Amino acid sequence: MNSDTLHSLNLLKFKEVDFNAYFSLVSNEKVMAQITEYAIPLKEAQFNFQRLLKRNEKHEHFGTYKIYDNLINEFIGLGHLTIDEENNEEAEIGYMLKPEHWGKGYGGQIAKVLIERALKLELKTLKAIIDPDNISSRKILIKRGFVSEKICEFDGLPGEILSKKL
Repeated sequence: MNSDTLHSLNLLKFKEVDFNAYFSLVSNEKVMAQITEYAIPLKEAQFNFQRLLKRNEKHEHFGTYKIYDNLINEFIGLGHLTIDEENNEEAEIGYMLKPEHWGKGYGGQIAKVLIERALKLELKTLKAIIDPDNISSRKILIKRGFVSEKICEFDGLPGEILSKKL
């Protein structure tokens, strides 16, 4: 499949009952290799998930979404559109996919859906932070109009900030 393959995606905000789906991602070493460089242990994941739920409740149009492909009736990952609390004209997008769904066009379609949601809001800039070695995510973002701002460190890990003017 190429990056323009269409899937039937459904993005719904995570709820309390969705912890196991969330944990299946963040506890996976392959998924987290280019995010934190380690699988998130249970207690830390539970804490992070509670913070995620609070953010989901705080903003109607922003949040972290569980992503299902309706055609295969399967949870494939998560995506987020997160407002910058200090600059409400800016938001960040991002996603994580289960490894068995890598290279199937999901990343590009998820980015497209998140960008479309952002365009409906009063935002001026979208950002994305990736591992500079994550060539696939970089290609997806560049194809959708993001430009590289800088490469720097986040919590001691390499990161690249890309942005898109809306």
